Amino acid sequence: MEAKYREKVADRNPPSLFDLSGAVVTSVMRQVEREVWALPGPILQNILPMLNIYYLERIEETAVKKGLSTQTIWCKLWCDIMKTRPSRFESVKCWRKKFLEAFFSNVLRGTLDLSSDQRLRDPCFLPLLYTSQHVTQLTIYNMLEGVAELMAKHNQGVLENLVVSLRSLTFRHLLSSSQSTKQQLSLLLHRLIHHGAVNHVSMNSWPNPDSSLLVLILKMSAGIWHPGKTLVNQASLCHLCREALVDQSQKLDQEHVPHLDSSRLFHGLTTGHCSDKDLRNEKLLSSMPLGFENAIELARASSETLNISADSHWSSSPFQSKMQHNTSSESHNSEKGSVKLSPAKLSQDGYPLDESQKKGKGKLGYHCRTRKANTDSEDLYDFVFAVAREEEEKTLLNKRTKAKEEKAYVNSSSYPTEVATGTAPNLVHRDRAQPIGITSLKTASHFRSVSTLEILSIRLNRNTCQMLGNLLSSWISLEKLVLSLNGLGPNIFSILSGLRALSRHNDYHLRVVHISDMLSHVPCMNLVHSVLSAVPLLQVLTVSFDLKTLMEWSRTEESSGSSSLDEDIPESHLENLEIRFPREPLQTSLLIPVLKASMSLQSLSLDSVAISCPQEVELLLHALKDYCPVLKRLSFHDINLSHHAKDVLLLLQDPILQEITFSFCRLFENCNAEFLSEIINAVKKNSSLKTLKLPGNRLGNHRLIALADIFSEDSSTSICHLDVSSNCIKPDGLLEFAKKLESYIAQRGEQIKFTKLCLSQNWLDQDAVTAQEALWRLKAICSVVSDTWDSSQAFADYVSMM
Repeated sequence: MEAKYREKVADRNPPSLFDLSGAVVTSVMRQVEREVWALPGPILQNILPMLNIYYLERIEETAVKKGLSTQTIWCKLWCDIMKTRPSRFESVKCWRKKFLEAFFSNVLRGTLDLSSDQRLRDPCFLPLLYTSQHVTQLTIYNMLEGVAELMAKHNQGVLENLVVSLRSLTFRHLLSSSQSTKQQLSLLLHRLIHHGAVNHVSMNSWPNPDSSLLVLILKMSAGIWHPGKTLVNQASLCHLCREALVDQSQKLDQEHVPHLDSSRLFHGLTTGHCSDKDLRNEKLLSSMPLGFENAIELARASSETLNISADSHWSSSPFQSKMQHNTSSESHNSEKGSVKLSPAKLSQDGYPLDESQKKGKGKLGYHCRTRKANTDSEDLYDFVFAVAREEEEKTLLNKRTKAKEEKAYVNSSSYPTEVATGTAPNLVHRDRAQPIGITSLKTASHFRSVSTLEILSIRLNRNTCQMLGNLLSSWISLEKLVLSLNGLGPNIFSILSGLRALSRHNDYHLRVVHISDMLSHVPCMNLVHSVLSAVPLLQVLTVSFDLKTLMEWSRTEESSGSSSLDEDIPESHLENLEIRFPREPLQTSLLIPVLKASMSLQSLSLDSVAISCPQEVELLLHALKDYCPVLKRLSFHDINLSHHAKDVLLLLQDPILQEITFSFCRLFENCNAEFLSEIINAVKKNSSLKTLKLPGNRLGNHRLIALADIFSEDSSTSICHLDVSSNCIKPDGLLEFAKKLESYIAQRGEQIKFTKLCLSQNWLDQDAVTAQEALWRLKAICSVVSDTWDSSQAFADYVSMM
C-alpha cells in the first residue's frame, strides 16, 4: 500500500522547469531549430530525448560534432514502438538506420499507427518521404503491399530517394497478384534496378510460386525489360528512358535514315494494343525450342513465360542502348556476331516455311510499308521482310551465289528463330547496320542488372529452371548466386548449362555460388567437379545436401553427371570450398583433383561425410599438404574421427593452419587417456594456430579443466578463440577452469592472448550461483559467449527422439 501511495505522489509531482522548457522547445522546433542546434552540449543532450524522430534525425550531424550520441535514444524508440528485440546473433551497428528502415517499411505496409506515439508525427514532415533517404534494405511481402503506394504520383519523391539509397530488395511470402499489380511491380523494379542502385535481390519462403510473377522478378533482376507490354504509351515511360529516347531520335534525324519514321515506328511498337496478327507473332516466338544458349534461350523464356510479343523485343532496343550496364560485354558480343545453329535442329523444333510462303510475306510487307494505313494492324514480320527485301535489292545484286546459299539456309531454318536472333539472311545483311528498331537479342542492349541473386525455399520447376539457366548464360554482372531448398532434382543441369555458357564471356563476374537442397540428384563430388569446370574463376563454392534422392538416376543423367569426372578441372581461383554430404562416403580420389586445381584454397569445410576406409583421411591430409600451401581454415563437422587420433594430432601440428574445427566428431570416444595430453602439447607448441573449435565432443568437466594447460607459462600458443559449446560442461568445472586460467595469468605476469570463449548449450543452469561466479571471473579475462539453455528440456527432447 505504501509503495502504491508513493507512486501516486510521484505522479502528482509537477515536472521540473527544464522539462517544461524542453516540452515548449520541442513543440516549436520549426521556428527555433537553428537556435537549438547552437545550444551547449550538456543542455542539448537533455533535449534530444524529447525530440520527435524527424528533428532527432536532422540534429544528428550537430550532435556528433558536439560529441553526443543518439544511439541510446534510437534504441529506446525501437523498444517502445517496434516492441521487438533483435536476435542475439544480430549485431546492430546503427540503431538510427535500423529504426528508420523499419519505420518506413511498416508505414508503407500500413502496419504502424502514427497516432500511437507523438514522436512519430509532425505536420511539417511526410513520413515516407523523409525516412526514404535512409532505406538501404526493403522487404515486400504477401500481396505486394506497398508497390502501388510507391508508384503513386504523390510519392514520386519517395521513389526518387529509393532509387539513390536502396541497395537490397527482398520478396517474402509472396502470393498471386492481379495483372495491374504485376505491371506496377514491373515499373517499380525498372526504376529501382535498371535506373537505381539495387544490387541484391532475394526471394524466400514462397512454397507455391506464381510462375509469371517469379519470372518477372528474375527477368527484371537480369536487366531485361520489354516496355511494349507494360506501358500504354510513350508518355508513360520513366523520364530517364524518355530522355534516352529523345537523344536517340535526335541522332537518327541527324543521320537522315531513309524510308523510316523512327518516332512513328517506336510509338507503334511500344503500344500495348495487340491485334490478331500481333498475337500470331507472339505465338511464333513462344514456339521457339528449348536448349538454345544466350539470346535464343532468353527470347524463348521471354515470349513463353511472360507472353511478351515479338514487337516488344525490338521496341526496347533504340533507347536501351544508352543504358548498357556492361559495355565491354556488348562490344564482345557484337564482334562475335550471330549465333550459328544447326539447320537440322531448327527444322525439327521450329516451323519451317516453304519458298512460296516467304514470297507471299515479302509482297505483303512491301504493300504494308508503302501505303499510309495504320501499320499497327499489320503483321510485324511483313514489315521486317519488306525492309530486308529492299536491303537485298541494293546490296546483293552481284552476289547471286551467296544469295542462293543464304536462301537454302533459310529454307532449313525455323522462321521465328531467325527473327529472334537476327541471323536470317533475308532480314539484315551481316556487313550492314540493322534497320532501326530491329536488333537481335544477341546484341540487344540490356538494362542494368543486379550482382547478387538469392532464391531461398522456393520450388523451381523444369520451366523456371530452364528460364533461369537462360538468364544466367548472359548475366555478366552477377557476382553471387544462392540457390537453397529449391527442389532442383534433374533440373540442376539447366543451371549448370547456364553457368557454362556464362563462363564463355570474358568479362563475367560470378565469384560466389551456393547450392543447397534437401535431396541430392547427383553425388556431391560430381556437382563440385561440374561447377568448377563450368566456372573456373569461382572463388567461393558451397554444395550442401541433406539426403540422397530416393529415385535411381537414369543412365543419361548418370552419365552427364559423371562425365565431368573424366575431364581435367582447369586451374581455378577457388579460395573457399564447403561440402555437406548426404552421408556419402569420402572419396578422396575425387576430392584430390579439386584440391590439385585449387592452389589458392584458403578454407575447406567437410560436413556429414562417412569414412569407409581409414586410409582416406591420411590421403586427404597428404593432399592438403601437397596442393594447398595457403590453406588457413579447416573444418570437420559430424564426421567420426574417433579412430583417427594420429591424423588429428598431425593437423594440430600443422604450421600453416590458423583455424581448426572438430565439430561433433566424437574425438574422445575410443581414445585413451593420453590422447588429451597429446592434443594439449601439440597446441602449446603451435604458434600459428589462433582458433580451436571443439563443440560437441563430450569434453566434460575434467577435460575442460585440462585444456586450461594450453595457456600455461611454458606455452607458446597463439590461441585467442576457444569454442567448447555443447560439451556437457557443468558450473563447478567451469569455475575450476576459470581459476586455473587466473593462476596461469598470474605466473606469466601478463595478460594472455586469449580473447573469446564460447560456452553455448552447456549445463550451466544446474547451479546458477556457481555459474555466475565462473562467468564473472572469465569475463575479466576474455569475451564470453553464453546462453540461457535449458539442459533438462534439451535432455527430455533428446530422449523423446530416441
